[in-house]
Amino acid sequence: MSNESLSDPAAFAGHVSHPERVGFFTDTSICIGCKACEVACKEWNAVPEDGLSLTGMSYDNTVGLGPSTWRHVAFIEQSVPSSAVSSELDGVRWLMASDVCKHCTESACLDVCPTGALFRTEFGSVVVQDDVCNGCGYCVPACPFGVIGRREEDRQAHKCTLCYDRLSTGMEPACAKACPTQSIQFGPLSDLRTRAASRVAELQSAGVERAQLYLDDPEDGIGGGGAFFLLLDDPEVYGLPPDPVVTTRDLPAMWRHVGIAAAGLAATAIALALGRKR
Repeated sequence: MSNESLSDPAAFAGHVSHPERVGFFTDTSICIGCKACEVACKEWNAVPEDGLSLTGMSYDNTVGLGPSTWRHVAFIEQSVPSSAVSSELDGVRWLMASDVCKHCTESACLDVCPTGALFRTEFGSVVVQDDVCNGCGYCVPACPFGVIGRREEDRQAHKCTLCYDRLSTGMEPACAKACPTQSIQFGPLSDLRTRAASRVAELQSAGVERAQLYLDDPEDGIGGGGAFFLLLDDPEVYGLPPDPVVTTRDLPAMWRHVGIAAAGLAATAIALALGRKR
């Protein structure tokens, strides 16, 4: 992508006049694991039920993001010295985090979709159009975060839309509206990044040395996320890739090599043909 697209993906997608890019900042340090975001997402978007069975993964009944889980609250238990932090009980630290589609600036799912079912909205988010998706599934392995999946019922791809229908009427996404602690914050990305940097500095000055931002950097492997996170440990602890890269990054170079190879083959074929005529 060009520098223009990294700063304004909606304009790169052809939206000449559009609002400021918006997204999510999820502050996991104040997530209480209530799952209100999961419920609100399902209710508003009519996402089918899932995760009613015991998984053996603590209180995590939905396991991960998927076609019927657009918001996933992870519960991570860590054994730590009992004297490490006063809020930790019985030598166990609980990390809770609400995960969601990252609405990447450089979106591989968009690159590989053959029907245009995936598109960039005027808000900078990435949405799947159910009535256009043909169920090919190319987007599923293209996502570096494993966000997209196909439902068994319709074989179509589904994921978070950033509540596109709500944004179009001036409302905030259902998950952010329902969050009781403001762990999920919604707004212009530029404002959220400023707020997030201040929050990390606050936590680090209070002794939370591993507090860090994830996917807030426009120079990272996906051009920065439209949804980014404040984590209290390394991304791998939360099941997130430490250095995600858009999976279609090398496609332009690959097509150039294919073109060169094709031109070479064509030239060889012409030379052989001319040689036979002689």
